[in-house]
Amino acid sequence: MQSGITASQELLDAFRAVVLDSSVRGLIVGIENEALVSKETLLSAGSFDDDLGQLDGLLMDNQPAYIILRRRDRDSRVTPFICIAYVPDIANVRQKTLFASTRNTLLRELGSDRFGESIFATTKEELTAEGFKRHDAHLAKPAPLTEEERILKEVKEAEAEASTGASMKKATSRGVVTPVTEEALEALRNLRSGGFINLVQLAVNIEKEQIELASASTAAVGDFTRVIPDDTPRYSFFLFNHVFEGQQESPIVFIYTCPPQSKIKERMIYAASRGSVVALAEADAGLKIAKRLEASSASDVSELQLLEEFHPKKEEKESFSRPKRPGRR
Repeated sequence: MQSGITASQELLDAFRAVVLDSSVRGLIVGIENEALVSKETLLSAGSFDDDLGQLDGLLMDNQPAYIILRRRDRDSRVTPFICIAYVPDIANVRQKTLFASTRNTLLRELGSDRFGESIFATTKEELTAEGFKRHDAHLAKPAPLTEEERILKEVKEAEAEASTGASMKKATSRGVVTPVTEEALEALRNLRSGGFINLVQLAVNIEKEQIELASASTAAVGDFTRVIPDDTPRYSFFLFNHVFEGQQESPIVFIYTCPPQSKIKERMIYAASRGSVVALAEADAGLKIAKRLEASSASDVSELQLLEEFHPKKEEKESFSRPKRPGRR
């Protein structure tokens, strides 16, 4: 809501003079005859904290006012001025409403880019050096997180832990899911033996707090988009059978897919449990994981990428050809 009140030319000129003259600390601004006007000028007698002492004798306990102060030097990287809307609790309702609704007008007409801060105050005590210390300390504290922001923070922390190889003991202390069903372990053992399956997918059962077998199948890399879901995270163990330079190779690849549209809680649990699942697959199922990959979806994993992971192309350096010696004439 806007009050329709505008800044007087006298105020605009007074503020312009304050901007140019660093010996002036600031202005006290009021509202008269439907206009914003300069009421008092504060000269700079010392530091910002010292000059705050002038306000006690200039402000009234029951009368709102705007206070414009130079808080930092002109050459500071931070915008030098602060605008304070001083609105005492005991002021009459009409005055409180008027000053609250006109604050944005004051900032806009004086130039919002000149103000690094804009705050409200209801008592003179808030405008003392001690009051500003409390104000600055409050601003320095991180804002409280919403539930979604808190979970997202935990997701990032869990992903960072997993990417740096956090130990299972540390992961378990964060409450991650580590129990794996016997059915899932048996499927992993069959993968190791080179039987009829080459892809084992594990899923987290959040309600039961355990890792379960999602599927065990035979699939080529090109089938991943069909058999690996694109709406929920998944742990996939893939026996990558291929021939390289005439030799048959069958390394096991761990692929962690985490679609962006999956639920935040799922992302958090899958990310935090990832390292533990690999450790259990190696210790309890006897798998030797050759590579660990992470992708947003199965479509991000291609046969060409897997080949490049195991057999990176060697850069061929051009040999230097010595120039021929000039022949005799």
